[in-house]
Amino acid sequence: MFYLRQTFNRHLCRHLSIRFKSIKDTNVWTQSAKCFHLTECMNKTTLKNTSGKSQSSQDWLRRQMNDPYVKKARYNNYRARSVFKLMEMDNKYQILHPSMIVVECGAAPGSWTQYIVKQLKLDAENTYPTGAVIAIDMRAINPIAGAIIMDNMDFTKPLNQSKILHALNGKLVDVVVSDMAPNASGNRDYDSTAIHNLCYSVLQFSLTVLKPISGTFLTKIWAGNDTEKFIHHLNQFFNEVTHLRPDACRADSTESYIMGRYFKGIQT
Repeated sequence: MFYLRQTFNRHLCRHLSIRFKSIKDTNVWTQSAKCFHLTECMNKTTLKNTSGKSQSSQDWLRRQMNDPYVKKARYNNYRARSVFKLMEMDNKYQILHPSMIVVECGAAPGSWTQYIVKQLKLDAENTYPTGAVIAIDMRAINPIAGAIIMDNMDFTKPLNQSKILHALNGKLVDVVVSDMAPNASGNRDYDSTAIHNLCYSVLQFSLTVLKPISGTFLTKIWAGNDTEKFIHHLNQFFNEVTHLRPDACRADSTESYIMGRYFKGIQT
């Protein structure tokens, strides 16, 4: 349906361009602007049956229905729009390769896992014998072929981290990624502190499992007073630290990502 609507819109714009071709240039620009405005309006989806829903719920649904990344994720059979954040960072920095071992924290609903499986060639069609991805989350995750799923598990609990170590069976990890985030309270300082606590939990675990020299760490953060301190601490353990904000991040969000590359190892 989305493809048909886009095709119709293109034909409509082409028709209007031909219809007004003989009019003065100023009018052509006017009609082009109207055509663009009409196309944009037709691409917007309006809500129906909103009775009983709060205004915030309606705003969220409207944003989801009109978000181009949501539509693109559905078209490409990804479980969430967030996959395009990881995809953009990977395309730029070549983070993921076949044969790697990856631990993914905060994996639900599984769109990052889907992409990691594809990049590591762990899918059924291109099974690579030496790579692996372990995906963990407090919420349920539907199975993903090629991935080791550890759902309904709180990563921050030492017992659950020991289960990841058991699954690794002594092998070191190439990449640790985290898209974990706490439930937002609306208090920016409180929320920032909460997500930084998660970041430190992932970092502490990463220091015990990452491969020296080549290991990579990537985590989501929300901007706050502790961000610069966290970057300073990362510089103690990684030779290259980069602060990233992918285009797929929502405009009204304070989220960004921090990546540490070329793990120095633990200095004794």
